[in-house]
Amino acid sequence: MLNELTKPRNHDKNIGEYAMFERSELTEIVDFSEYSIENLDKTVKNVVKLLEQKHETIATAESCTGGILSAYLTSVDGASAVFECGLCTYANRIKEMLLHVPHEILQNHGAVSMQTAIAMAQGISELTDADLCVSVTGLAGPQGGTPEKPVGTVYVGFCYQGKQTVYLLKLWNANGHGRSFNRQMTAAFVMRTAEKILMEDNS
Repeated sequence: MLNELTKPRNHDKNIGEYAMFERSELTEIVDFSEYSIENLDKTVKNVVKLLEQKHETIATAESCTGGILSAYLTSVDGASAVFECGLCTYANRIKEMLLHVPHEILQNHGAVSMQTAIAMAQGISELTDADLCVSVTGLAGPQGGTPEKPVGTVYVGFCYQGKQTVYLLKLWNANGHGRSFNRQMTAAFVMRTAEKILMEDNS
């Protein structure tokens, strides 16, 4: 089974075929007043409910959040009807092996980048065929930050109905700090954004 997961689906792919990653629109998030850790459980329940109503599924590919998204989704009764898969691809080689993130992207842009977030989202989409696919890669801290990418830098990718979007969370602007806060606030952003995507599609 693992051999099937790790077998390249497009062996001849090269970095030129990923030029779309360079053209993808990036939305920076610096105001986190809309995203509440306190309301996270309620938001997750609504995401599951919306997916059930639409007969759609969700899958996640996580790095810095380490499986938190999967944990929240599977905490909801009935999640088995909508939750396809959750991968925690912490190491770069696992990102390459399971999600087929191009080595060149990791080498040229790093794991914490817009390009990697999109590649991860596309990878989990290709693997699962889920309707809504989410990826997270970032620096939760307290170590690992640089002047260019400080702790609290998180990229979130979404694939839904053929559209790919990526967000840059600048969590040092949020009303909190620390590794646990950064991971929880990322989860709050993901679930609230997923909720909005699904609600907008209903309108």
